[in-house]
Amino acid sequence: MQCKRLTYGSNRVFDFLVLWILPIGLLLLLSSLFFVTNRNVLHRFYYVLFSAPTLLLLCLRPREFMELLREPLAIAFLVFSAWALTSLFWSPEFHPDTDLFKRPLHTFMLFAGCGLLLHYRNDLFKPVFFSAAVIALVATLCDLVAFAKGFEPGLEIRMIGGRGALDNPLLSSHVFGFFSVYWLYVCMTSQRFQVLWFSVPALAIMTLAVLATGSRTPLVALTLAILWMSFVSRNRRSVLMITGLVLGAAALLLFYPELITNRGSSFRLELWSMTLQRIADHPWIGHSYDSELYLTLAQIDGYQLREPHSFALGVLYYVGIIGFIPWIFMLGWGLYKSLKERAQPLFILASSLLAYGIGAGLTEGGGILSRPKEHWFLLWIPLAIIAGLSIAQRRHSLLRMPVQTLKAEAFDQLCHDAHVIEADGLGPKVLRLEDGSFLKVFRARRWYTSGSFNPYSERFANNAEQLRSLGIPTPQILGVYSLRDASSAVTYSPLPGLTLRQALQSLDSSLRESLIERFGRFMAQLHERGVYFRSLHLGNVLLMDDGEFALIDIADLRIFPSALRNALRQRNLRHMQRYPQDRNWLFEAHFEQLAKGYASIASPKATAKIREQVQGLASPAA
Repeated sequence: MQCKRLTYGSNRVFDFLVLWILPIGLLLLLSSLFFVTNRNVLHRFYYVLFSAPTLLLLCLRPREFMELLREPLAIAFLVFSAWALTSLFWSPEFHPDTDLFKRPLHTFMLFAGCGLLLHYRNDLFKPVFFSAAVIALVATLCDLVAFAKGFEPGLEIRMIGGRGALDNPLLSSHVFGFFSVYWLYVCMTSQRFQVLWFSVPALAIMTLAVLATGSRTPLVALTLAILWMSFVSRNRRSVLMITGLVLGAAALLLFYPELITNRGSSFRLELWSMTLQRIADHPWIGHSYDSELYLTLAQIDGYQLREPHSFALGVLYYVGIIGFIPWIFMLGWGLYKSLKERAQPLFILASSLLAYGIGAGLTEGGGILSRPKEHWFLLWIPLAIIAGLSIAQRRHSLLRMPVQTLKAEAFDQLCHDAHVIEADGLGPKVLRLEDGSFLKVFRARRWYTSGSFNPYSERFANNAEQLRSLGIPTPQILGVYSLRDASSAVTYSPLPGLTLRQALQSLDSSLRESLIERFGRFMAQLHERGVYFRSLHLGNVLLMDDGEFALIDIADLRIFPSALRNALRQRNLRHMQRYPQDRNWLFEAHFEQLAKGYASIASPKATAKIREQVQGLASPAA
C-alpha cells in the first residue's frame, strides 16, 4: 500500500512539473531578457523553472533519459561536452572554476526539457512561443518609440534594447533577429488572414529593431534564414519572400549604404587572423575549455577583445579539431533532420532559427558553453527544439503526415456524391465518401482560440497515432487537410463494428452485463494509460467485429504522462452520466458489473472514487 502511495505521489509530481512548470520555464527563458533587470535573474528563472525540474523528471523516470540517448543531437552534445571537460586536464589554471562543470549540465537539461515538453505537452509549445514573441514585440515597440524620440540624423546612435537585461546593440540584435524569424515563419505558414494582419506588422517592427541596432551581423543571418525557409517551404510565399529580400537589400544599399560601409570590416579580419595563429599552436586538442583568449588590436591603441567573433573559430581555439567534429555535426544534423521532416511546420521554424544562428555565428561570439544569455538564441535553443521535435516524433507525439491545403474546387470534388452522416447549422460535419472512407470537417472558430495553434484535424490525426502506439484501436488516418475558409478536415478509414450504445440495445440483460463488465475493464485501461477522453460515452466507443473496443471521434482527447488522477477519472464519468440511456445501463442497472471490470485493472482506491462519484449522483435522486 505504501509503495502504491509513493507511485501515485511520484506520478502527480511528474505530471505537474512536465505539464505546467516546464512551459513556464520555457516562456521565461525566451522572453525574460526583455523585462528582467539583469541576466542573473534570467539564470535563476532558468535554473529553478526549467533545468532543475528537468533533472528531477529524469531522476523520477530514468527511462526518459534512455529515450534522450536515442537522439543523435543529444549524443553529439554529450560527446562535445565530455571533450570540453576533458580539456581541463591541460588547463592553464590549477583549480578550474566549478561553474564550468555546471554549464554543460544546464545546457543538456535544455535538450532534455524540450524533449519532455514536446512529447508530453506539445499542444502548449506554439502558444508559449507566441506569448514570448508578443512580449518581445511589445517591449521592442516601446524601445523603438523611445529610440525614435532621441534619434538625430547624422549621429551614429545605435538602439540597445533599453528596458530589460539587453545592454549591447549587437547582443540585442541577436534576440530581435530571433523573433523576426519567428514572425516570418508565422507569415509563411498561417492560413488565417486575421493572423497575417497581426504578424506582418510584427515582422516589420522586429526587423526595424534589428536595423536600429546598426549591426550588420543579423542582416547576414536573416538573409540565410530567409533563403533556408524558402528552400524548405517551396511555396508561393517563398517567391514573395525572396522578392522582398531582394527589394529590401536594394533599398538598403540605395538609401542607407552607410549602414553597411561605414564601419568597414570592424576588425573582423584582423581578429580572425590572430585567432588562427593561436589555433595553430594546438590544432587538435585546443587550448582547453577554460583558457583565456586575449586579442590585442594595435589599430585602436592596444584595445583587447576576449572573443574571436566567430563561433567556429572559438570552438577550434578552445577544444580543437576533435571538439569541432561533434559541434559541426550538431549543426549539420539539425539542418538535415529538419529538411527531411519539413512536413511538420515546427521543424521549419526550428531549422530557420538555426540557420539564423549559424549566420550570426559567422561574425559573432566565441564562447563554447555559457550560462543562459543572448548567444543561446543563436545555437542552443534552436538545436534543443530540433532535438525535442525529433524525440517527440520518434515517440509518436507529433503528426508525421503533411497537411494538404485544399482549394474550394478540390474540396467539392472530394465530397462529390458523398453521403452526409452528420451535419449542423453550418453544413455537413461527417461524410461517407465514394471510396468508403469518411471525411470529418472541423469548422473554423475564433482565431484566438487554441484551435488556431493546434487545428482539431491535426489533433484528431495525432491522437489516432498516439492511441495506436498504446495498443488502443482507432481509425486509420488517410489525409489531413487545411481549407481556404480556415476550417480543417481529416479523412480516415472506418472501423468495422457497432457503437457500444447500438450493441447494448440489441442484447438481453445477461449478455449486456458481460459486455458492460468488459467495458469497465477497457475504461480502466484508458485511465491507467493516461488517456483522458473528454467526450467518452457509449456513442464514441466502438465494439468491433473481432470483439475488441475502439475509440472514435477522438479530437477531444489528451494523453497524460501518468495514470489519470482520481479527480479526472470522476470527471470522465460525469460526462457519461449526462446521457439518460448510458446512465441507466452503466450507473443504475449494471453498475456492479461496470465496477467489477474497472477494479480488475485499476487500484482499489481508484475504484472507490468511481463508486463515490456514482453514489453521489444517486443520493439526490433517492
